[in-house]
Amino acid sequence: MNAKEMEVTLIKKEVVTVQLPKHEDHWLPLSNLDFCILHPLDFSIFFCYKKPTCKDNWTFVAMVEVLKKALKEALVPFYALAGEKVPNSMGEYKLHCNNRGVDFTDAFANVELQKLNLYEPDEIIGCKLVPKKKNGVLAVQATGFKCGGLVLACTFDHQIVDAYSAGMFLVSWAEIAQSKPFSSLPGANHFENRICLVKADIINQLQSQASTKESKRTKLESFSALLWKISAKSAKNKRVSKLGIVVDGRTMLSFGDKEKTSLMSSYFGNVLSIPYDTKKIDELIEKPLSWVANEVYGFLEGAKTKEHFLDLIDWVEAHRPVQSLAKVYSSGNKEGPALVVSSGQHFPISKVDFGWGKSAFGSFYFPWGGNAGYVMPIPSPSGNGDWVVYMHMLKRELELIKCEAANVFKPCTSDCLN
Repeated sequence: MNAKEMEVTLIKKEVVTVQLPKHEDHWLPLSNLDFCILHPLDFSIFFCYKKPTCKDNWTFVAMVEVLKKALKEALVPFYALAGEKVPNSMGEYKLHCNNRGVDFTDAFANVELQKLNLYEPDEIIGCKLVPKKKNGVLAVQATGFKCGGLVLACTFDHQIVDAYSAGMFLVSWAEIAQSKPFSSLPGANHFENRICLVKADIINQLQSQASTKESKRTKLESFSALLWKISAKSAKNKRVSKLGIVVDGRTMLSFGDKEKTSLMSSYFGNVLSIPYDTKKIDELIEKPLSWVANEVYGFLEGAKTKEHFLDLIDWVEAHRPVQSLAKVYSSGNKEGPALVVSSGQHFPISKVDFGWGKSAFGSFYFPWGGNAGYVMPIPSPSGNGDWVVYMHMLKRELELIKCEAANVFKPCTSDCLN
């Protein structure tokens, strides 16, 4: 059969998006190996299905409905496929995970499936059955045939997906359609959010364990050291782990001058830096908490100077207008787990009183979309020294906290409002 004998009618075209808004709008960098694939370069894969015999009411409409419904669910773990590539000022592409969606086309062919010329795919399969991807990362076309058969074709952006990855997605999509559990999920890191309460006496115990006769560590250094050990222990087949801590530069930029201190204390804007360090997983697990806390102290001290912040200001100025991102944020977990701890110890939560009393509870909520976890402890409104801790961390890290540090991190429930 030649191409002229086969007519394919486009019935409907729609954009299928992620069923649940589980993933916040964020950006993902492409890896160096992704950049080995030229842009633009798409590849397609198609599947020919004979008329189903296992169910009498498997019409083309019914099959397409199942495909679209399952696709909505499959795009939750494979949310990158619902995004789109956007070039930066240097011409390099990043993946914008904005739930742009997948173009899905319904079509119908006026011939029998058995008439397809599979040996020479250019004129029919390539031109009429495989979708041309104009936007996004993935395009899908489902074409019904007179005999009741179906051709499902997918076109992927090769700079985002290789054949192995495509196979993972397609199998998961098929498993969802049959209500089966996932046999394989993408290797991307899955962050989840939790809010916990850390009691004052526990914080004091951590500080005591993290300190030695020679050096007393701060509460934040001690707390961060514990989180670093937990993050390292959760690592799977990785060699190193990173920890970053947010440093407020207002004090450093005051230079010890009273007038400048007053001026900087009222400065509205960002005065932050995120110094970080990288350590071997084995060291973080095997060494005592005091050793880890000492390492935290070590990389923090270098950032607690006016020179550090002046150098940072100059560096950003020299690289403008290229946007600057903290390395631990943008590429944190490529070599192993990464975590950033922010210091909200002095956050004035008890002063946020609009006239009807102080808040009974308060917390940050910041699923920031970076490649590192994020933890923000702030004082409990009770003023008793307890901390309310917001955690945006890998699922496996949170599970380890629940198993091995339940005495430290108490889940915030409705009791926190009493």
